[in-house]
Amino acid sequence: MSPLDAYLAGAVSVACFVIVLFFLRFWRSTRDTFFVLLAMSFALEGLTRGASAILQFTDDNPFFYGPRVIAYGLIIVAIWRKNRR
Repeated sequence: MSPLDAYLAGAVSVACFVIVLFFLRFWRSTRDTFFVLLAMSFALEGLTRGASAILQFTDDNPFFYGPRVIAYGLIIVAIWRKNRR
């Protein structure tokens, strides 16, 4: 992983955590679990992107597939729960 790749992965990680704060602000005002699930998803994605930047792993490393599947699954569950009624 080149230094530019690590820098960009860190920037994406920070952006994910900013998005987490954004969703938690909406959750605080509405108490809707949709926002909590989206915040959890982006927090997990931010952790995996940050870990790839710190540990100098590339994105094709199988270590990161599991957490990403869980993060995307949380998004699907959030949308399903919101549209269930």
